[in-house]
Amino acid sequence: MSSPPIPETVTPYDEASVLAYRRAGLWTGTSLPAQLLTAAARHGARPALIAEGRTWTFDELLAEAGRLARGLLAAGVVRPGEPVMFQMGNVAETAVAYLGCLLAAASPVCTLPMHGTREIGLLARHVGARTLISQHDYGSGRLRAQAAELLAGGVITDVVISRGEPLGSTPGYTQLVEAGAAESAGPLPYRDIDPTVTPALPAVFQLSGGTTGLPKVAPRLHEEYGYNARVWADTMEMDTGTRMLYPLPLMHNAGISTGLQPTLFAGSTLVLAPSADIDTLLDLIEEHQPRLVPVVPPALAVRLLESPRAHQTDLSGLRDFVIGGQRLAAGVAERLRDELGFRVRQMFGMAEGMFLATPAGASEAVRHHTVGAPVSAADEIRILEPGSETEVADGVVGEFAARGPYTIRGYYRAEEHNRASFTSDGFYRTGDLARRHVTAEGVFYSIDGRIKDVINRGAEKIFAEEVEEIIVRHHDVVTAALIAMPDRVLGERACAYLVMEDGAAPLTVGTLTSHLLGHGLARYKLPERVEIVTALPLTNIGKVAKNKLREDIAARLAAAREES
Repeated sequence: MSSPPIPETVTPYDEASVLAYRRAGLWTGTSLPAQLLTAAARHGARPALIAEGRTWTFDELLAEAGRLARGLLAAGVVRPGEPVMFQMGNVAETAVAYLGCLLAAASPVCTLPMHGTREIGLLARHVGARTLISQHDYGSGRLRAQAAELLAGGVITDVVISRGEPLGSTPGYTQLVEAGAAESAGPLPYRDIDPTVTPALPAVFQLSGGTTGLPKVAPRLHEEYGYNARVWADTMEMDTGTRMLYPLPLMHNAGISTGLQPTLFAGSTLVLAPSADIDTLLDLIEEHQPRLVPVVPPALAVRLLESPRAHQTDLSGLRDFVIGGQRLAAGVAERLRDELGFRVRQMFGMAEGMFLATPAGASEAVRHHTVGAPVSAADEIRILEPGSETEVADGVVGEFAARGPYTIRGYYRAEEHNRASFTSDGFYRTGDLARRHVTAEGVFYSIDGRIKDVINRGAEKIFAEEVEEIIVRHHDVVTAALIAMPDRVLGERACAYLVMEDGAAPLTVGTLTSHLLGHGLARYKLPERVEIVTALPLTNIGKVAKNKLREDIAARLAAAREES
């Protein structure tokens, strides 16, 4: 066996950075699977994973992953250096298959079970994948049907079905594990990964943004991705006594880099929730008493507050309730503290790398109003005037740009994206609006929206999240989303979608205007239309799907024009 080849379209870390990160002990000079196995070996018989009522020790989890890796290789289903697509839910087989691919020196592509055949097909062609690992019993057989369609269309040549009968001529998950157990226990291909190539060799492919056009795929490289997980575990103070409840999709950057891999490095226990259903989460909290629930989207936090059962459940064991994905309204943070007893922390992270988190000991002013500071002392942040490389002053809104020991240097096979997404000296332009806050406690950052989430009302710019934060201060509003609606005169005007408290009178443009003006908002930022809805649409990872709201208001406006 030989080390997997380096794809020509990966942007490597420069030699000076590699040397500096290794000298500082941030990078280990070893592959990601080697790092994970070394860490897991220290924890042996301790519980690593709890899923569907079964507990897996570190030894059991890695042994099963090794058997699957040998079975995949022996059957020719994967080859070292190949990417492998995933469509699996939050089950133990997902963790095993992810680790098994790493041990086979194949690169998992962290696609979601919510993706359709179009997205999977686009991504498989983009990364050059020929194999899909799928879950038979997810979505009442939907994933199996999608896999069959991809196989029949020639997009995928091999489908490995877990938790069900095999599809086509490829052995199923169970058959591969059994075949791997019968293989000789020789070295697995991950051992052949040359440490001189790890700064340029993808270990995992993560997805960034949408997949409607050319996919933006972040190649996460061996040493940096391992460091990402280790530094997160340190930031969250994870140890062998930590039980973490994870409610979001595991096969996502957040699931891997804040859930599975930190657990393996820290010797903690990952309790995998099959869904983010509130009753399911409360059942798991009551049974397992987790200390940490990371990367909860604000929408899930609101649903917990609305649940009568949550207010009757003993939640005192939860040490940290870490919210990410979207800006958290300070009022929601205060309610989580007062009503459920949570110590709320916020974080900001991305598939491309950079993580920020509020320190555990920080004041509520920091934890409730910022996303904290970078998790690594080697992280670098600039707040730039949008469209330039000029830094703005402290406290001024600008574009968040990042560089560091676990932030990618370029997207995979995406020269056009790379030209627009990186500065001349390698800082990644995130597209997020942010500001730097210099306080007596330290330097922290707030995320104030997306550049694309700015409403251009004539010559005036309206930052959606600024207005949303004030809207949800209204005692009758559960949550809100401000979006751009098309206008023939000004180009865009602001429309507010509101979810009201049960029994509350719906806000109108007039009553919402009075509320916003009462909080000092400028008149040009006022919403000019209000839509009351029972819930806001969410993306696969719990963020508000503003694209769907923009489509909805466009349809409403078009229908109104036709009626007139």
